[in-house]
Amino acid sequence: MNVHVTIAVASRLTDILSSQRAAFLRDGQPTLAARKADLLKLKKAVRARLPEFEKSLNSDFQGRSAKETMILEGVALVQGINYLRRNLKGWMRPQKRHVETQFMPGRARVVHQPLGVVGIMSPWNFPVGLSLMPLATAIAAGNRAMIKPSEYTPATGDLLAEMLGEIFPEEQVAVVTGGPDVGSAFSSLPFDHLVFTGSTPVGKAVMKAASANLVPVTLELGGKSPVVVEKGSSLERAAASIAFGKLSNAGQICVAPDYALIPENEVDAFLAVYDKAVRSLYPAGPASADFTSIVNERHYGRLRKLLDEAQAKGAKVIEVGENPEAARTRPHTLPPTVVLGATDDMGILNEEIFGPVLPIVAYRDIDEAIARINSGPRPLALYYFGGNGEDRRKVLERTTSGNVTINDTLLHYAQDDLPFGGVGPSGMGAYHGVEGFKSLSHAKGIFEQSRWNLSGALRPPFGWLSGFVTRFLLR
Repeated sequence: MNVHVTIAVASRLTDILSSQRAAFLRDGQPTLAARKADLLKLKKAVRARLPEFEKSLNSDFQGRSAKETMILEGVALVQGINYLRRNLKGWMRPQKRHVETQFMPGRARVVHQPLGVVGIMSPWNFPVGLSLMPLATAIAAGNRAMIKPSEYTPATGDLLAEMLGEIFPEEQVAVVTGGPDVGSAFSSLPFDHLVFTGSTPVGKAVMKAASANLVPVTLELGGKSPVVVEKGSSLERAAASIAFGKLSNAGQICVAPDYALIPENEVDAFLAVYDKAVRSLYPAGPASADFTSIVNERHYGRLRKLLDEAQAKGAKVIEVGENPEAARTRPHTLPPTVVLGATDDMGILNEEIFGPVLPIVAYRDIDEAIARINSGPRPLALYYFGGNGEDRRKVLERTTSGNVTINDTLLHYAQDDLPFGGVGPSGMGAYHGVEGFKSLSHAKGIFEQSRWNLSGALRPPFGWLSGFVTRFLLR
């Protein structure tokens, strides 16, 4: 039975891909005006449907902050689309390139042309923004697209399919929903490019499946993004920003601060101001409508297991903020939590947490903090709080991460003109900015030879002129 289902799924996906590819070859590259019009259609549909997405996500999570959906999904997406529309004309313009003397007066240029059909596999934590921002980038680059949303947010996946089906024909944009069998078949399709956002283990499987067809991939993964708080810097400012980054969407953000490196003699003071910052953000505690639940019981159980293991091995687990016990009154909701004294043999310091849990790791000097960061895989994000001094310089120069925000958290993602992507286990490739447009385009180099040129001197039969030109070029 499962074999027949898989074959049927694969056949359906192949049919959609074939239809989109045939339409791409038939219609050719969309004009600037057509791309901008499609982006505007997408923007208007998102704005019109945002209240429905707030409801669908609240249903999928059994408690998702409507304001977070509006800001982190809606505002970020609309601003990203606006940015693409403003800059698209310049990106599409042919770029003149240098021609060496021996080839003059020929001309060289680079044009960015669409790849064809782009596959997009989006995650459950931000299923609207992380489906539609790659789609907007694919449209800007002139491509067609197929989207596979996460099965963990089915109501939102269905709403995405309904919305996109109303504004685009299936041969231009298609949404396919379903479970792991659909995801496996999807990642095996011979796309012209595949964008995946999700965990590192799944990213490895997706890349392996794509490699069978030599499909290039953009992988937006995750990892243990550290926060370094410099000695003597403002703990209040750092705590307020870290609490915002760690607790937005209940920490279910790929660039959420994963653990905090705090000077060893300032740990107690930081804990106090972090608790104060959490109370300020959520005066009603985890019972607040602004506080988001863990997406499902499976992920809630994973987090509880990490905390139980840390506590069993001697770490101190502290629930912070107002009325943390109110979390027990909501489905799979975890209160803001701090872990002190975690050690390297605990999962809490080895696995990406993806929840409202902040381990605090003490450090003696900045070299020890840097060594701690460099002992693990390269993270998707790094955060630094402090002045513009030697310690900051060391951290920026001696660590490698996808992106950095200084004196705040998360906000590098919202900078539309910066590329966003990981490095090593935290991902490969980038989108956002012109880098996203280039990732989903083919940079075609074109050389146009003039009627009169010097290159003939380098062809046989070789005479005095070829010798002169060769000696000149070998100077």
